[in-house]
Amino acid sequence: MSRLHAQAHDHHDHDHGDGCAHAHALGGHHHHGSGRVLVFSLCFTLVFAVVELVGGWVSGSLALMSDAGHMFTDSSSLAIGAVAAWLARRPASRVHSFGLQRAEVLGALVNAVLMIGVVVAIAVSAIDRLFSPAPVTGGMVLVIAGLGLLVNLIIGFILLRGEQTMNVRGALLHVMGDLAGSVAAMVAGIVIMATGWTPIDPILSLFVSLLIAISAFPLLRDVLRVLMEGVPRDVDTGHVSRALIDVEGVRSVHDLHVWTLSSSQRALAAHVEIARLAEWETILPRLQTMLAERFAITHTTLQPEGRDTADSCGRGQHCGVASAG
Repeated sequence: MSRLHAQAHDHHDHDHGDGCAHAHALGGHHHHGSGRVLVFSLCFTLVFAVVELVGGWVSGSLALMSDAGHMFTDSSSLAIGAVAAWLARRPASRVHSFGLQRAEVLGALVNAVLMIGVVVAIAVSAIDRLFSPAPVTGGMVLVIAGLGLLVNLIIGFILLRGEQTMNVRGALLHVMGDLAGSVAAMVAGIVIMATGWTPIDPILSLFVSLLIAISAFPLLRDVLRVLMEGVPRDVDTGHVSRALIDVEGVRSVHDLHVWTLSSSQRALAAHVEIARLAEWETILPRLQTMLAERFAITHTTLQPEGRDTADSCGRGQHCGVASAG
């Protein structure tokens, strides 16, 4: 291996280290903090889910029991999120060279699928209740749903104050859906107390399930985009390519790839053609700095290609073996 090739790899390793240090500085602490927040929210949610389930069973309210089922799903999502946050902090290994950062993405995927399951269950129960009405104790529904609303507001506030990783977004999505469920149950309780019209209970349950489904779609879309190695939604590869070419000393860029490692780290790989390979040591830091500042891309693998007559490299050929010394 030539000295130039070794230097290029050294830069890559240094950049990877800087990227990890950056992630730990900006995200590692937040992952730890978000993990504790998720555990606290888990305990709080699980306890009240039991209260809502018992209250829904006693009062005969489908809206209240649906909200309880949703809160149990919240609990599982928060548990998954807490485990994923812990896994994301694990160091890189020979088996997982990027570490386990994708654990939070998998956790978010499980949460999105659970949300879809909850939507289907609520819809089926609500339709059945519409055709087979049952008595509902409106006063009890109103009181328990009001307490549920307060609990969800507290948990939502706690989650909003933390780092908005994909995992926390998934947990927050559950809580927001639960919030809507509590409001719907309160409205159902008020209507039943005032008019005795019990069909409002399953009708509002269907409305909540629709809101949950609409909210779950963006999360599922983002998770699948990451798992399919898609370009981050706010990054245009054309803009990235032009920004790289605008750096002094760069002639062209090809084989450009940008993808997401986790909520806190993006990656890029590209072949960069320069006039002289000897200038790579000064060009590379400028490229890395520009990518980090303009596009928040902290992990880069950049392969230099030169056209100087000393190494007579052509486009697309490996130019690491060069007379750089």
